[in-house]
Amino acid sequence: MMNLKRNISLIVLCYGIAIYGCGESEKADLVLRDANIYTMNQNAPTVQAVAVSNGKIVAVGTNAAMEPLTGEYTEVLSLNGKTVVPGFIESHGHMMSLGNSMMRLDLTGTRNYDELVAKVKQAMDRVEPGQWILGRGWHQSKWMPQPKPMIKGFQTHHKLSAISPQNPIFLTHASGHAGFANARAMEIAGITSESTFGGEGEIIKDENGEPTGIFNEVAQNLIWSYISKDTVDTRSRALELAIDECLRHGVTTFHDAGAGRSTIEIYYDFLNQGKLRVRLYVMLTGREPLLLDDWYGKGPEIGLGDNFLTIRAIKLNTDGALGSRGAWLLDEYNDREGHYGMATQPMTYVHEVAEKGLRSGFQVNAHAIGDRAVREVLDQYEDVFNKYPEKAGDHRFRIEHAQHIDPQDLPRFNGLGVIASVQAIHMSSDRPWAIDRLGKKRIEEGAYVWRKLIDSGAVVINGTDVPVEPISPIECFYASVTRRTLEGEPPGGYEPHQKMVRQEALKSYTLSAAYGAFEEDLKGSIEVGKVADFAVLSQDMMTVDEDAILDTEILYTIVNGKIEYHRADGKETETGERDD
Repeated sequence: MMNLKRNISLIVLCYGIAIYGCGESEKADLVLRDANIYTMNQNAPTVQAVAVSNGKIVAVGTNAAMEPLTGEYTEVLSLNGKTVVPGFIESHGHMMSLGNSMMRLDLTGTRNYDELVAKVKQAMDRVEPGQWILGRGWHQSKWMPQPKPMIKGFQTHHKLSAISPQNPIFLTHASGHAGFANARAMEIAGITSESTFGGEGEIIKDENGEPTGIFNEVAQNLIWSYISKDTVDTRSRALELAIDECLRHGVTTFHDAGAGRSTIEIYYDFLNQGKLRVRLYVMLTGREPLLLDDWYGKGPEIGLGDNFLTIRAIKLNTDGALGSRGAWLLDEYNDREGHYGMATQPMTYVHEVAEKGLRSGFQVNAHAIGDRAVREVLDQYEDVFNKYPEKAGDHRFRIEHAQHIDPQDLPRFNGLGVIASVQAIHMSSDRPWAIDRLGKKRIEEGAYVWRKLIDSGAVVINGTDVPVEPISPIECFYASVTRRTLEGEPPGGYEPHQKMVRQEALKSYTLSAAYGAFEEDLKGSIEVGKVADFAVLSQDMMTVDEDAILDTEILYTIVNGKIEYHRADGKETETGERDD
């Protein structure tokens, strides 16, 4: 029996050598060994080592199995038991907005209105009179104490305007669905008590009809149209910053939720220059109908530049956000009587794009946060699928956020094959105040119901909606499995019966996320033949105590077999441009 086992082992070893060869030119470029590797492959869930050649995984197994593939020029990383997972896939974020937010005033940490004013005052000391000050990240529902007065749930501009008579200021809400202008900005834009905006946005006014400075949804464009447009140089800098931020967090693929013509141009430029160091799966913005018309004619572009750029999806924006009370609800807001939110794109347009997208080979992904928006989008999808059954066999249409779902619509995700693209970190960030918007019953029955979606058979993928939230897979994983805030509250989690288990949470960020972009045969697991995209972690977040998950750090980010980021002894290093 021992001889038989030995002969079988030799056959297996020789088979590996026959495939990969023994010559120096056929040795691996990179070997990770002495590691705790979660493969996401059910047949071999954990292994010790992996070998990479030409950006692809060529062997997975034990340290000993890598020896024939290790040559003089092979880079070997001995990881001393550190954990390796497939590179994280950010399933829903905004790449250029991430970079832009890093070049603007960061308001994410402001705890009250006074802190926001103080930060703006500091910024004013660094700019010339008359220069615009732009920022992002404030969220009035998280402020303590709440400012007075509050008009329709928002602060007014007067305290901000008092410190900034010369500088126009526009500060984007954390959600991106509202903006806050001072008096000077409104003066430049010609906003007065006579100004109106209907349908897909709102100028919020006080009891005397005076603008409060809050511009909800599409009404923000009344201010943005007076702000200088980005240049090629600023767009390039924003993309560089965004790529670096992805790599620092172990993100190797980014699903960009809504790119316009100028953004796509900069992506092509970076790809051609070898500077696109993370993989991009791009959704064309539904806010540019002429852009969509161009792409309907030529169809998707898949796997450009060694699979670094794919343009295969369309992003629709069908309602607003819960924080700004723009999410479209079936029943009125619990904290604003008679208000239901709003549709930000007509359902006739959603149907048109779903139909043209399906016929042209595009996945269609619709932002829908409120239960009314979710139902309406599912209705449009279902009608199109029924109209073109021959095209709908593997459509993988998505609902982005799927944050609040009426219980009647939950089974429709699996029934229609629609993917739920959620952001678990939104629950952690929003749940303390979301109950004020929806009330206890709606929160418990249909908000952030990941467990119900998974148990119903729906595919659930995960992300952060960056820059709405920080691009941290670790924080999002923590929210997925604990349902706590990042401060650890409440101890048992909000609605704990809706938690993901850790394997589900990791899958939502890797293999399922790859499926959400038709790329499960290319990435999302550590298997022979797939791209060599990995994140190396400081500890095993799959087994450590819940309270320790947030202590996990990214030690290496490897994309296409190249170390693009390395953190050692508290210092970060990045390797620069990608070699094509």
